[in-house]
Amino acid sequence: MPIPYKHIDDEQGPVLLATVWRDGKIRSTSPHHHQRGQLFGAMRGLLAVDAGRSRWVVPATHAVWVPPDILHGVRSYGPYAGWSVHVAASACAALPSKPAILSVSGLLRESVARAATWNDAELNTAQSQLAGVILNEIATLPQTDLGLPMPRDCRLLKIAHALSDRPDDDRKLEEWAHWAGVAPRTLTRRFVAETGFSLTEWRQRVRLLRAIELLTAGRAVSAVALDLGYQNVSAFIHLFKRTFAMTPGQYIDLIAEG
Repeated sequence: MPIPYKHIDDEQGPVLLATVWRDGKIRSTSPHHHQRGQLFGAMRGLLAVDAGRSRWVVPATHAVWVPPDILHGVRSYGPYAGWSVHVAASACAALPSKPAILSVSGLLRESVARAATWNDAELNTAQSQLAGVILNEIATLPQTDLGLPMPRDCRLLKIAHALSDRPDDDRKLEEWAHWAGVAPRTLTRRFVAETGFSLTEWRQRVRLLRAIELLTAGRAVSAVALDLGYQNVSAFIHLFKRTFAMTPGQYIDLIAEG
């Protein structure tokens, strides 16, 4: 579904353009750039994002900010519903100067949903005020390292894409190496060098990112653990707490409070 605005790639038109996708289709864009800054995120599904020199997998609880003129591309995993905001370069001076992952607030989500109903025209007073709220949220929301770095080697990237599609895939390192056409030792060495994680750690992390999405959607902790291939619920809870400094139950409570 194309973005229904004619001023995405220039400074004409309103300071802020927003759109929402709810069709559940896979979203994929080849590397590109435009004059406006862009904030985008998912309401459902994982996003793999390539922005500047950074590559991440990002869950639906977070969004990615890309400043103007930064080369970037996106691919979604699983049924996808998401949103995007394009900000005129003239309004980006107070916003992050580098690509960043931001925690998404309820205020931002609701404001973007409202802005997505506007047409490609100059904003009235009320709309300008709401656009200011969105810009302030982008400027002040906490940045996080929650995103998962993606490898650059095409063979390793093939594995990373497969695990993003199916985090419960339990193939051993040797099986992945054979499938991707790379020596096991090379796979081990390069995966750490390019992502900072071993393949096992990376798979655990992508499972936890998918777990965040499922928990946020209301899935029970036990069901999430089994869906993602954990042998028992306690192992899942232990790993979740070790990674995020809270149990899945505490995370659910935190989301409910937000």
